[in-house]
Amino acid sequence: MASGPRAAVPEDSVRTISPGRRGGKAVSTSPGNATAAASLTSTASRVRSVVASARPVKGKAGREAARRRLQLLPGSQAEGPGEAAEEEEAAPLFSVPGEDEEEAQPLPPVCVSPMTGMWRDQKVALYCDEVLQGCKAEDADEAMSIYLSEKLKLKDKWLGVWKTDPELFFVKYEEDSIPFVGILVEVTCKPRQNSSSCFKVTVSVAEPFSSNIANIPRDLVDEILEELEHSVPLLEVYPVEGQHTDIRDIALALEVVRFFYEFLWRDWDDEESCENYTALIEERINLWCDIQDGTIPGPIAQRFKKTLEKYKNKRVELIEYQSNIKEDPTAAEAVECWKKYYEIVMLCGLLKMWEDLRLRVHGPFFPRILRRRKGKRDFGKTITHIVAKVMTTEMVKDLSSDTLLQQHDDLDLALDSCYSGDTVVIFPGEYQAANLALLTDDIIIKGIGKREEIMITSEPSHDSFVVSRADNVKLMHLSLIQQGTVDGIVVVESGHTTLENCILKCEGTGVCVLTGAALTITDSEITGAQGAGVELYPGSTAILERNEIHHCNNLKTSDSSKSTLGGVNMKVLPAPKLKMTNNHIHNNNGYGVSILQPTEQFFIVAEEALNKGAASGDKKDDQMLSKVMQNLNLEMNNNKIEANVKGDIRIVTS
Repeated sequence: MASGPRAAVPEDSVRTISPGRRGGKAVSTSPGNATAAASLTSTASRVRSVVASARPVKGKAGREAARRRLQLLPGSQAEGPGEAAEEEEAAPLFSVPGEDEEEAQPLPPVCVSPMTGMWRDQKVALYCDEVLQGCKAEDADEAMSIYLSEKLKLKDKWLGVWKTDPELFFVKYEEDSIPFVGILVEVTCKPRQNSSSCFKVTVSVAEPFSSNIANIPRDLVDEILEELEHSVPLLEVYPVEGQHTDIRDIALALEVVRFFYEFLWRDWDDEESCENYTALIEERINLWCDIQDGTIPGPIAQRFKKTLEKYKNKRVELIEYQSNIKEDPTAAEAVECWKKYYEIVMLCGLLKMWEDLRLRVHGPFFPRILRRRKGKRDFGKTITHIVAKVMTTEMVKDLSSDTLLQQHDDLDLALDSCYSGDTVVIFPGEYQAANLALLTDDIIIKGIGKREEIMITSEPSHDSFVVSRADNVKLMHLSLIQQGTVDGIVVVESGHTTLENCILKCEGTGVCVLTGAALTITDSEITGAQGAGVELYPGSTAILERNEIHHCNNLKTSDSSKSTLGGVNMKVLPAPKLKMTNNHIHNNNGYGVSILQPTEQFFIVAEEALNKGAASGDKKDDQMLSKVMQNLNLEMNNNKIEANVKGDIRIVTS
């Protein structure tokens, strides 16, 4: 059974190897350098573990310990290349081997990791009780080594797929089409000599010769393995199906170690006093599970992963840079080394903050807007900015004769030209504007025509979409379409923001009102948020009138009890102020309205307890709920809350 579609590569992209040389550069064939050549290749297409210390690594031993943690390929990589490989026609492919060349057979399927089906309690028990067994952070490497070496004793020889970086084989290649080079190998496990020896393994090409690259030359594979003295990182080898049952245990052990170094281990752990290291690991397992089951919205999880990936890559850069420094570094080399180090320190601090806050709902919010408020123009006049490809007299016929006009074909330029008091008028079309995340002046942004026809989409590469800290900003008659941004579709950092007759199509989190800020939404529609449609932080204020909030918290989660957010979520301490009138909140995956408060009591109001066509807050005989709502400055009148998966209103301890 093949593991997936395979790629063929252009003949001129395959490396030619002569003894002691690769890619035109002299390479020592000593075990240390061969290992480094295999593991310290480009990091662009690899997820690597962090290294030994947050400080610059000094000495050969320190660098070798660091390299050992850089030998991971992502466990989630596809078994075969993507469709791009099949469609590639830019260069001729030598897919038909010559008379003396052997075409590689498809790779057999690798063992499916049992970890994918484990519950979080099982993962916690595995790592904390079985593997780490209460050890300290500085002893985690040794604990992992002992665990892995014990499992390797089950079988000293087995078949596996060696997945390694394509740069080891090819001069040029498409990362999307060839995420890795896979070779079927026979693995020979040697007795563990020290804490790091079990992370290396002896391999030889297995029969029949098999690879995910159909036309990879057999002699090239043989030569590279000879250059590496047939010793490769064990964590790059994946046992294949159809072998002795003990091999499944080995496959699980390998996955346990990969996952530990990829997600649970941090290089700063052994530098900080941690009384209970396994408790810290348990928290990180919970964090990972929250990401997997959707408790933490997808874009937020991606942002955390990207930050962690950037941190790891910067550590790799530092290790590689230090490896090239001679015994006495120059002043320039020392400066560059510390520059890279402090960049790592900054990322380290950010990751710590994210982990401490557990990425609740949105992750940590930092002030996104660094732009200063312009205020009014010196001559005191305001300008109406027309955003359209071409401006006609018909477009401005309803404006007064003394209106100052400025036409733009780009929304970003229009926003950049605004001062307090200006109005931006947008005509039908599709727009993007990074300056929407930098609203500091009191302006009005409104569409002309049907709101569905004025589409403003976010830029996926940016963290934020619409962010305001102006005293008064109003958005009217338009559609906001979120695509890949992480923060809420609209974030009110401070001041007051009004949304009137707008459509908000969320992909990440919904509208967020931070502490001390105020929001008014009228006649609008909010849908698709991965968290709550409207999120009110402590001490915020919101008025919601005649809105439709639906299909929020629309997550594919394996544990339905993990996420209760839905239409509107309030965080209480101090209590936000919320007035809701004539809203329709329906078909949300959590509750229609959830209120988090620091008490020992919680209340769940079922749908059948509601008056027909009214929110549970309108039920006058529910004295307890009414009292709580009064204490929370929560006013709800004539709302329709229905068909929410978990119920309509929940008041629960935070």
